[in-house]
Amino acid sequence: MSDAYNMTETRHNFSKSNKIGRVVWSIGYLLLFRPFSIRIFRKWRIFVLRLFGAKVSYKSIVHANVKIWAPWNLEVGDYSCVGQKVDCYNQGRITLGNNVTISQKCYLCASSHDYTSKSHDLFLAPIVIEDKSWVAADAFIGPGVTIGKGAVIGARAAVFKSVEQWSVVGGNPAKFIKTRKIKD
Repeated sequence: MSDAYNMTETRHNFSKSNKIGRVVWSIGYLLLFRPFSIRIFRKWRIFVLRLFGAKVSYKSIVHANVKIWAPWNLEVGDYSCVGQKVDCYNQGRITLGNNVTISQKCYLCASSHDYTSKSHDLFLAPIVIEDKSWVAADAFIGPGVTIGKGAVIGARAAVFKSVEQWSVVGGNPAKFIKTRKIKD
């Protein structure tokens, strides 16, 4: 897994249509998504996200108090859960595979700024969280990170580099703890 992103190739300025879409989404979020917090509205929230361009499975759960910057940059597979108060700052694309759990209060950030540039340019770098992975409570996942299949990110971990499949990591910055083994 490569963590190297050429920031000069991923620099970004948002178009006028993107800015208008964000305003429309902000209104839609406040009126159509956020107020419907009761569990029976799970599919309604997914419908609203899909209306705004997200690719979210109806078999998944996205809680009503999740913050989503741009639904058109979000993909969530089957049987995945985006938990309470997750902040999905997806200026860049965020992809969650099948059977992924993003626990409460996590922060997924798919963009940053080039601190080596005089103009401090914004760059976008996708986050990919592969099937059967779990990001535990209050963890931070940075731009350009891929969480491998079956990996576990410990609570409050800060992940700045990609994580190998079936690994358990934790800390700030996140470091390998052990290999995840599933008991029969």
